[in-house]
Amino acid sequence: MSNFLADFKLFGNNIAVIYCGTGFSYNYILERITFWRDKLNYIQAGTIVGIEGDFSPESIAILFVLLEQNAIIVPLDINYKNKNESKYDIAQLEILIRINGEKNINLITKDNKYDQNELYKLLINKNVPGLVLFTSGSSGEPKAALHDFSKLLDKFNVKRKALKTINFLLFDHWGGLNTLFHILSNGGTVVTLENRNPVYVCSLIEKYKVELLPTSPTFLNMLLLSRAYEKHKLDSLKIISYGAEPMPESLLNHLNKLFPNIKLQQTYGLIELGVMRSKSENNGSLWVKIGGEGFQTRVVDNMLQVKSDSAMIGYLNAKSPFTEDGWFITGDTVEEKGEYFKILGRKSEIINVGGEKVFPQEVENVILLMDSVLDVVVYGEKHPFTGNIVCAKVYLDNVAEKSSYIKQIKIHCKEKLALYKVPIKISIVDEPFFSDRYKKKRK
Repeated sequence: MSNFLADFKLFGNNIAVIYCGTGFSYNYILERITFWRDKLNYIQAGTIVGIEGDFSPESIAILFVLLEQNAIIVPLDINYKNKNESKYDIAQLEILIRINGEKNINLITKDNKYDQNELYKLLINKNVPGLVLFTSGSSGEPKAALHDFSKLLDKFNVKRKALKTINFLLFDHWGGLNTLFHILSNGGTVVTLENRNPVYVCSLIEKYKVELLPTSPTFLNMLLLSRAYEKHKLDSLKIISYGAEPMPESLLNHLNKLFPNIKLQQTYGLIELGVMRSKSENNGSLWVKIGGEGFQTRVVDNMLQVKSDSAMIGYLNAKSPFTEDGWFITGDTVEEKGEYFKILGRKSEIINVGGEKVFPQEVENVILLMDSVLDVVVYGEKHPFTGNIVCAKVYLDNVAEKSSYIKQIKIHCKEKLALYKVPIKISIVDEPFFSDRYKKKRK
């Protein structure tokens, strides 16, 4: 942690973060760290502290103070405070710091009635800071992944080029925190968002000459649908990195044609592992090399497994996903080509039709080739004879005869896919499929 603070002194009056339209320097962040170090000096090592905030200077300063004090930190996004209650209990919070903007900050002592989780005891004995991150919980209760925070931070000791970056991913997501630590450790500027409307995001890219946009394929699809890129100059952008979900091939091709001078880079990371270094085969390819220093990869039964020193200690509320020899089972089905992988989709999303496997993304990619299709989600439904059937919900662009277009979709799919992959049931919807975290909703 001392390395970060020493670097902050060197960066001085350079702008560290632009928050709600105001730039705050590294010196200002250091001043707030000094203030909060005194204010929070009663918090002991191993205390489980929730930070309910965003990427404000106050949230950043408090985060660094708690790291110094070897607290166990539970980042929670302030915009989802109504959904955070269950996470307080799962994480066994002892203190909650709620940061709503720059001035509205509350410190709340929680009544923790729980016997301490055994994984917490393991971490506290190491006398290092901890981090609890939550999965999305799309298939039930969110899982809480406990990390040795110091291991996740080790990689930031290696200096790299820092670009002016929009921090699109959220405060409670390791992708968002990873971006924050990378930019601050290298003296760059983090541009924060008040919302994630494509027109607004593009306006900030133009206004602050943003160079890097880390985001999701779902947002990039919304960007194209909105044509927001026509309203603002995006010529400062050097890299668009995308991850968190599979990228449709048709969308990648469209982006590559539309932004020929921008590098399109696929990223790969999981809450349980952190963000791994990645390298796309080329701008228009879904093949990606992942791993790098500190990570090993292997494929077992077509599923990617990863071994890393920085992997989580374990789940607080679920069984271990590690093999007996210490490999993390990612749940991602992949193809291999030399050193490169293509992510086909989550094992949990595979549709079993009469013993045949159907990957929703493959069917979606085919349907997205049709001119009037703006978005599509493919899913399975139970069937008494085949076990499941393939179904699709389609979002269209001004199609008058919807019933006839459904027939066209089926004909198109039969020309491109094996018969068991062709959707049996197709419905037309009035809005695209995205969650409040800008990932495709499949439920």
